[in-house]
Amino acid sequence: MKKAIAILAVTLSMSGAFAQTAAPAATAAATAASGADVRAAQHQQRVEERITWLHTQLKITSEQEAQWKTFADVMRGNGQTMADLYKQRLESENTRNALDDMKQYAQISQAHADDMQKLVTAFEPLYNSFSPEQKALADQTFRHGHEHGPAGKPAHPKKHKGKAKPSAGAAASDAAPASTPAAQ
Repeated sequence: MKKAIAILAVTLSMSGAFAQTAAPAATAAATAASGADVRAAQHQQRVEERITWLHTQLKITSEQEAQWKTFADVMRGNGQTMADLYKQRLESENTRNALDDMKQYAQISQAHADDMQKLVTAFEPLYNSFSPEQKALADQTFRHGHEHGPAGKPAHPKKHKGKAKPSAGAAASDAAPASTPAAQ
């Protein structure tokens, strides 16, 4: 009988220890999921702001609204795809290994390439409907290295988190910085 009570006492005390260690892990997972949801919502908000800004910037006419809607819907879909992929990435941040990280990055890169092709396909009929003035505005707005978002602020800031600033020699060799299209 004493053995049974001792085993029961040990079992109860150990189950409390397991419950205590499981709670922080569950809390961390919930926090990561909630942070990922917030970031996804913020990303979608930026996409909507970009759509609104481009509509004004490109002086879309009522006759162009059908083509514009198609283009804007593709932007929204692309934004949702990227938000979902980055949410998955954030949620698996503490559990993925180097191979998983590379595979996930490749998946994001491939989705980006596929989404850009969809965007080009949707933009072509819209661009072809533009007046010469609108084409000039579009050319300026979408030109690589000169992207600007709402309020004239750079759409893609040049600073990189966690990376050292390049030396003067490196800066000279990087005369043509890589950038992403203005539509995203």
